[in-house]
Amino acid sequence: MKNILLLLCLLFASLVSQSQIREKYLLNNDWGFSYGYDVVPNEWQRIDIPHTWNSDDALNGYNPYYRGSATYQRKLFILKKWEGKRLFIKFDGVNTVSNIFINGKHIGEHRGGYTAFIFEITEKVKYGEENILEVRVSNALQLDVMPLVGDFNFYGGIYRDVNLLVTNKTCLSPLDYASSGVYLIQKKVSKEIAEIDTKILVSNRNLSLNEFVLKVDILEGTKVIVSKNITKSINGNSESEVIIPVKLHNPRLWNGRKDPFMYKTVVSLLQNGNVIDQVEQPLGLRYFHVDSDKGFFLNGEHLQLHGVCRHQDRNELGNALHPENHEEDISILKEMGANAIRLSHYPQAPYFFDLLDENGIVAWAEIPFVGPGGYREVGFVDQSSFRENGKQQLKEMIRQNFNRPSICFWGLFNELKPEGDNPTEYLKELNVIVKLEDPSRLSAAASCVDENELNQISDLIGWNKYFGWYGEDVTQIGKWADETHKNHPDFKIGISEYGAGASIYQHEEKLKQPTPNSFWHPESWQAFYHEQNWKALNVRSYIWGTFIWNLFDFGANHRNEGDKSGKNDKGLVTFDRKTKKDAYYFYKANWNQSPMLYIADRRFVTRSSKTTNIKIYSNLKEVELFVNDSSLGKRMPNDSHIIYWDNVKLQSDKNHIEIKGDDGRIRLSDSCDWNVLSCIVE
Repeated sequence: MKNILLLLCLLFASLVSQSQIREKYLLNNDWGFSYGYDVVPNEWQRIDIPHTWNSDDALNGYNPYYRGSATYQRKLFILKKWEGKRLFIKFDGVNTVSNIFINGKHIGEHRGGYTAFIFEITEKVKYGEENILEVRVSNALQLDVMPLVGDFNFYGGIYRDVNLLVTNKTCLSPLDYASSGVYLIQKKVSKEIAEIDTKILVSNRNLSLNEFVLKVDILEGTKVIVSKNITKSINGNSESEVIIPVKLHNPRLWNGRKDPFMYKTVVSLLQNGNVIDQVEQPLGLRYFHVDSDKGFFLNGEHLQLHGVCRHQDRNELGNALHPENHEEDISILKEMGANAIRLSHYPQAPYFFDLLDENGIVAWAEIPFVGPGGYREVGFVDQSSFRENGKQQLKEMIRQNFNRPSICFWGLFNELKPEGDNPTEYLKELNVIVKLEDPSRLSAAASCVDENELNQISDLIGWNKYFGWYGEDVTQIGKWADETHKNHPDFKIGISEYGAGASIYQHEEKLKQPTPNSFWHPESWQAFYHEQNWKALNVRSYIWGTFIWNLFDFGANHRNEGDKSGKNDKGLVTFDRKTKKDAYYFYKANWNQSPMLYIADRRFVTRSSKTTNIKIYSNLKEVELFVNDSSLGKRMPNDSHIIYWDNVKLQSDKNHIEIKGDDGRIRLSDSCDWNVLSCIVE
């Protein structure tokens, strides 16, 4: 009986202790939605978060989409037992300007659509009662909020998670730009040792000075391998910063896709021996640098960055994505063999960053400081409010994602120019902020102008180059890169964008460079474009990274081209993620080590000629081609993993094309059917 009573007492003590740690409640369900601010009482459309009001009109491609205001409202019951606690409302993403109200009283405003923000509501709610949470949102253009322009849709709405956070009066602060309040500063990392300063922000709302213990545990799996604590006296009603240095000997490093290992860091706040707050953060230890002649190095080893760019939207959903959407995108990226990503042109969802960390994808994250490209507005208005907004968004991005091992580069801008209000001095200020906030990472920028003073501000510079799409010859990127490297030997040169449009419904027998703004974007040209560009980029080791524009087709309401208006079709995968274009499989053959083979031009089903060229992508040693069950022999891929059979004879009507090969362990095959119009006479 005594043992049972002791067990019950220990269990009760454990439950009491656990109940003192912060609680988090997802508030995504049962919202009311209404267009405009001045809504008619009780006229609400019931919706769930994530939500955007532009999932239809921004993707129709024939009318301007709604860029205005809307209101969200939700009932929020606040438990009586939370009196004496602290309550916070956190939004992971609301586009673009949002104002928060509790029971009709204004709590605060956030300006910017791609980073999280948080407000304390402790003194604003009624305990033991139902409260009304209201969010007024606008995605209208405002000249003091980034971005001002962009070749993508600015979907309005609460499109990422909303959470209620409940803590004790003294807690690990969530108020520092909506960060975790814990910063794992990697002062020195090598294969022999890792030295980390754990910077911890503590917010004390007790009225008197109190003594607390701050504890840092680093876990490998479930095993604590490092533990350190200090005792700290913290004044009442104050914010404090505490640094606890820790060391790991012979650490296991986060090594990209090869081994994306992460430790877990648990930071605990204790009072009188009880844990009163706790935060967990990933710890992926790695070191890297970029050499102007030799490229990117991770943990002392050269790593050729095979990158893609990603916009966060998709067909029918807009930007209001669910976890399974992010998971599918990562799966497609990994299957292709990519090991890097540029998150264009804004910080993306916390869960997507989690997936990048877990899967070893090197990331370039950037603020939405977007220039004109080929458009009218310059993207920068030199007024103090715009400048402050950009600095705010930069600090939010860095502090919210500080502990993510995947992020190696902080992006400052995309395609800005010095015309109009010249952003040069402002960009220098932003670069200084990056260095002050996070000297462990490199700043980067994406330029569209060869000779530009803006190219010399960041640590790294990438160029958006479209040789073979927006004019010029498809084979010229190598010559351009060599000349740029020769003229600027100290520049660390990357290719931040390169790509071409493609429709899976458009095909032609003779290859011809299309007109970009036309309604004819044949799939075969996109494949040829990437074959030629990658052939040149692959052999130039001084290029620190290449990023394909784009992994997926994405919404761009103003575009009027390709097979459907309102879409940028430069993706290697269709907007709905259902079809991988030929160019996707070209990269899969070159980047992915898993055995594969693929028949290109497979969707060119109905043909007019009885003679055709057949192109295969494969990383096998040799592949055998069969046409109508007759073998045309075996051939080996070239250095770009392409095999050609020229002038292959087809028969009238149906033709069955099949390829076969093996890697010594498994047998692979691929096939498709083509029809030759019987009325054609040769």
